[in-house]
Amino acid sequence: MNQCGPQAGTLIVLGEIVGVHGVQGWVKVYSWTRPAENILEFPEWLLAQPSGDWPPVQVTGGRRQGKGLIARLAGISDRDSARTLIGRQVAVTRDKLPPAEPGEYYWADLVGLRVGNLEGIDLGTVDHLIETGAHDVLVVAGERERLIPFVPDVYVLDVDFDAGRMQVDWDPDD
Repeated sequence: MNQCGPQAGTLIVLGEIVGVHGVQGWVKVYSWTRPAENILEFPEWLLAQPSGDWPPVQVTGGRRQGKGLIARLAGISDRDSARTLIGRQVAVTRDKLPPAEPGEYYWADLVGLRVGNLEGIDLGTVDHLIETGAHDVLVVAGERERLIPFVPDVYVLDVDFDAGRMQVDWDPDD
């Protein structure tokens, strides 16, 4: 899956089903969206299957429950059916997401971008991002792995989706 920049058909993983709640088929959901409740705004999810398929499922209800989220999915009406979904990733297609605000980016759009520094040295490719308390961190895979804080206008100077590149202010020896 090519994720260099916004592409309408690209699957964007938003979370994962991590457990069951009650006996009526509700599932516990871990959300990677911010705020976490945003995952419940999508009326249809694509659920990863062991076969590699991503069939759609309608979300018929959802809410915060304690520190987490729970959701009700069409066709899932008991605890045993819900249990079969544990570990399944939840996704939507990229075109279902609202446009990012200026200067904001979806993590999935950054994955795959080539990263170069001010001196023109290629540092590698964005492999994934890590959420930390202070700020997000780019994990850049190249001749070695680098962890670069995703701080716009400090370390991240330019993101160019058309060119598939990101420019950073980062010493290649760090």
